[in-house]
Amino acid sequence: MRALQLIEDRRLELVDVAPPPPPAVGEVTLRIKAVALNHIDVWGWRGMAFAKRKLPLTVGAEASGEVEAIGPGVSNLVPGQLVSIYGARTCGLCRACREKRDNLCEHVGGVHGFHLDGFAQEKINLPARLLVPAPPGVDAIGAAVAPVTFGTVEHMLFDNAKLEPGETILVHAGGSGIGSAAIQLAKKIGCTVITTVGSNDKIEKAKALGADHVINYREDRFEGVVRKITRKKGVDVVFEHVGKDTWAGSMFSLKRGGRLVTCGSTSGVSTEMNLMMLFQQQLKLLGSFGCRMENMANAMQKMAAGLVAPVIDTEVGFDGIDAALKRMEGRDVFGKIILRVG
Repeated sequence: MRALQLIEDRRLELVDVAPPPPPAVGEVTLRIKAVALNHIDVWGWRGMAFAKRKLPLTVGAEASGEVEAIGPGVSNLVPGQLVSIYGARTCGLCRACREKRDNLCEHVGGVHGFHLDGFAQEKINLPARLLVPAPPGVDAIGAAVAPVTFGTVEHMLFDNAKLEPGETILVHAGGSGIGSAAIQLAKKIGCTVITTVGSNDKIEKAKALGADHVINYREDRFEGVVRKITRKKGVDVVFEHVGKDTWAGSMFSLKRGGRLVTCGSTSGVSTEMNLMMLFQQQLKLLGSFGCRMENMANAMQKMAAGLVAPVIDTEVGFDGIDAALKRMEGRDVFGKIILRVG
């Protein structure tokens, strides 16, 4: 079968590999349907893996698949069923896993596509406990974007930032996959949404998703515009995932007692911070990584109900991945790039 593997930094090859064996106890064999590309794929492609890994490595961290075969002891899935795949290899045994706080697993084995072989292959065996069934009305692309694109945002906004109807939120990089999801999810509960984009051609697209105010951060200092929009009050929540380049402005954009939630650092992992602003304004800084499987299920239920929808930039085949990763690296996308596998 075919698999897309990283041979060395910035070098991908489509190779033939042996298909997986029959599923073991508690496992299922999946036929991968779609892989959604994320910035973590760009990091891995560039060689920014912050843990030991062995090359060649099959790429792809976010995907959906169709159950092809089930192993002994699996009773909650059936052949032909569409599922969304949890991207981290959790232990399933520690206290956090037992309490369904999956992204706090004490013995996580790594992230697929980054530390472990990922999903850009035709078939794979996985533990059934890491698969979330897609409800009727959700297709392979919707299931593919549930683990990272929508699950991460559900966890950030509702588990961590405790976003409430009527609040005002600043969403950075509204043209990114998680940015486009955050705009929709926040707007659907009645929030005022301010977002940033990197070019004027993205402004109307962001407004079509529900953004009330769109700022081209290349032309205006976003924090100044935010203060003007909010009449110097600031926003209740900042949705951060850019990092160093936006951190100071994000803190300045918060109202007194506001919450900043972050899941990324695409512009740099280290920054300076005004500690007096932090404690005098009583700001709350919240780190967020990945999601719980319940977040994936909730996101797909909202898709099935027509409340939110994946924003798709392009669909590519195996031969289009290099160009897609370069576009993502240059932030030349609006929404998600999808790799169609099956």
